Amino acid sequence: MKTRSIVLTIVMCFVGLTICFASPMMGTWKLNEAKSKLGPGAAKNITVVYEAGGDSIKATIDGVDGTGNPTHFEWTGRFDGKDYPLTGDPTGDTRAYKQINEHTIEGITKKDGKVTGSSRIAIAADGKSRTVTTDLTDSAGKKIHNVSFYDKQ
Repeated sequence: MKTRSIVLTIVMCFVGLTICFASPMMGTWKLNEAKSKLGPGAAKNITVVYEAGGDSIKATIDGVDGTGNPTHFEWTGRFDGKDYPLTGDPTGDTRAYKQINEHTIEGITKKDGKVTGSSRIAIAADGKSRTVTTDLTDSAGKKIHNVSFYDKQ
């Protein structure tokens, strides 16, 4: 009886973790450039991948900068509103994501402790697309507003 209780407890822990990380945010997202409204010369995040890793989430972002050069950003953290290191992004060295509801998160990017950008990511009810609204200041001090649409792969 005791063994059965222990096994059941362990199984329930794994189920709980799976449900926790079964967020509609997880997976691979590809930019739908035709639907997106990107400022002239704006950087483009072509592919975004969210994956669970232990008790954290890893985001890998590949795209091109405003001049067409390839970019690669990585962030590992939680959707808890706390700053976590961001690598590869010239406009930020930390990013904090905060879960608003099951289908929405908000992000704040900082460089040397100063806010350089904010974003709101909304997943469609069917989980097949997402909209990312971003306001940022690029490395030259120029303010940029983008609305990017992504399709789940």
